[in-house]
Amino acid sequence: MSTPTRINFWPDKQFGVAFLAAPFFWAALWWWSPPGLDGSWPWREAARFIAAALVYPVLEEIVFRAGLQAFLRRYARGRASWSGITLANLGASLAFVVAHLFTHDPLWAAATLLPSLVFGYFFERHDSLASPIALHVFYNAGYFWLFGH
Repeated sequence: MSTPTRINFWPDKQFGVAFLAAPFFWAALWWWSPPGLDGSWPWREAARFIAAALVYPVLEEIVFRAGLQAFLRRYARGRASWSGITLANLGASLAFVVAHLFTHDPLWAAATLLPSLVFGYFFERHDSLASPIALHVFYNAGYFWLFGH
């Protein structure tokens, strides 16, 4: 990856669709497991919300995209793909799910697979951490606002 901080992803229509898909993802999760909504909790527990919505996504993208996924892409098998999803992305995303098993119930951890594949797709598409970090922060902010109290 030559320029890991490029932020020229905004004109990408696919990125726009992925960004706008977040509310549908939250709605699906809401339908699956309706939370007791307390929309003001992020202001009462700002440090906890900032950690979950901003700090963790940045760290996770560094570890799983710039670390594991980039490492797996060095090998021919890791670059093999199906419908734009490389084996490196799949491997990193499965590791992402396993990591979430430590802090989430198994079904909630499994629900991280699809967003993780999307984050990994844009990491490779834009050759940058900026787009998966932007998506991950946005997805986490909505998720933790609705489900994180």
